[in-house]
Amino acid sequence: MAFGSKDFGLSRRTLLRTSAFGLVAAPALAACSNDGPALVRLRPNLTHGVAVGDPRTDGALIWARSDRPAKLTVETAATESFTDAKRFTGPLLTPDSDGTGRVRVNGLPAGRQVHYRVTLEGEDGAASEPITGVFRTVPTGASDIKLQWSGDVVGQGYGINPDLGGMKIFSTMAARDPHLFIHSGDSIYADGPLKESVPLPDGRVWRNVVTEAKSAVAQTLDQFRGNFAYNLTDQNYRRFNSSVAQLVQWDDHETVNNWYPGGSVAESKGYSERSMDTLATRSWQAFHEWMPLEPKEAADGRLYRKISYGPLLEIFVLDMRTYKDTNGGNNGPNGRIFGPAQTKWLIEGLRDSKATWKIVANDLPLGVIVKDGETAFEGPANGDPGAPSGRETEIAQVLSAIKANKVGGVVWLTADVHYTAAHRYSPERAAFTDFDEFWEFVSGPLNAGAFGPNPLDTTFGPEAVFVHAPAVQNASPLDGDFQHFGEVLIDGKSRELTVNLCDATGSVLFSQRLSPQGR
Repeated sequence: MAFGSKDFGLSRRTLLRTSAFGLVAAPALAACSNDGPALVRLRPNLTHGVAVGDPRTDGALIWARSDRPAKLTVETAATESFTDAKRFTGPLLTPDSDGTGRVRVNGLPAGRQVHYRVTLEGEDGAASEPITGVFRTVPTGASDIKLQWSGDVVGQGYGINPDLGGMKIFSTMAARDPHLFIHSGDSIYADGPLKESVPLPDGRVWRNVVTEAKSAVAQTLDQFRGNFAYNLTDQNYRRFNSSVAQLVQWDDHETVNNWYPGGSVAESKGYSERSMDTLATRSWQAFHEWMPLEPKEAADGRLYRKISYGPLLEIFVLDMRTYKDTNGGNNGPNGRIFGPAQTKWLIEGLRDSKATWKIVANDLPLGVIVKDGETAFEGPANGDPGAPSGRETEIAQVLSAIKANKVGGVVWLTADVHYTAAHRYSPERAAFTDFDEFWEFVSGPLNAGAFGPNPLDTTFGPEAVFVHAPAVQNASPLDGDFQHFGEVLIDGKSRELTVNLCDATGSVLFSQRLSPQGR
């Protein structure tokens, strides 16, 4: 039994149209002959490429999706010839998970490039065509590290444009051969349906490939699944996923704009299901099905986690969405953006880390004022330049603990606001002074409208050392100068860390070199 095309958001008309652009794989036939007439079996098909996630010293997670019930198999080897390959058998991929699944490959040498090959075996024994990829296992010694980060994919009505060859920024990023990619959130725009053409203010027209699932806001589980499936019809994105290990976060647009626990979607938005909690539950399931991370059942219900990447780097991946309080209540003596458990986890993790550099991947910027309507606020900053209040109180707890525990080498990486910037926070400019100076770097969008810059809240003393934002709000990706990704380079010998802020072509717009503590 094949999964219905609606299960992953592609109608027959869409399949025909996107196949013409080379964006999805076609079903394959396998012939079986014996004494009787030849029997033709439909092979299972790897519908949306493969992906790598959450690497370790001895392996990583490998993700794939089948169009019909099939067993997932992954082979790994030191070379692309797959001599002496190791074989790992994964789960049976079924409609219960929308045909998605993953297997953790392990027992591999640390700090090495690994070639992998993914195949599916159907219930009748027919095998899929294989898809290959590469990843690097985490090193155990000091070595050069290159990671990238960004966010915001298919936002503001800007989807996969066949005139441009799709989302080519992912090919630009892949060509730079990073070890890791931090996807900082807004990996889909579930609240952003697409139209086949979008007239632009200057007379140009943006064209979109459109699927059934991307023709309306996502409210059902299948519609959320279809949003993730849509992005993976892009060949640039699939190529990137096959060769770069990802650490994924979620933010608001995986569910609905500016969502928070207990909230309701405004009646004017046209949703029949207005409970943000209900929408978030469906999004959470689709997110865990379609992203290369541990199944939600295996992570104690948490998305925040730490990834150790050798002696030079640890990455603290935050969840600033699931535990936050109401956007209209971001004031007063207390507030929540991390929640007590995540705040304690972050403070203790940074305190105990022996890595030279500790990257905190925060899906919402710390000091950028992002409003939700006239009086509410989306992120930690609330526009009050005085002492920490509301959600800022948890930020202050973390920053004070970093200072008290003498933790050095903390760098914050974020996205969300659709422009790129370098912010230096200093107690010398701040209303709250119990912290050490630090940097926060902002990147994005990857394929969405460009905005900014936003004003800064002075509670923690941020200075915008560099900003790259369009003169006109919601600039389309046709203006590629304002699509961005960031890059972090750590030198294995000097231990210096360099941050590059790049545009969609890979041109470096700004660079900042940081020395390790004590140098």
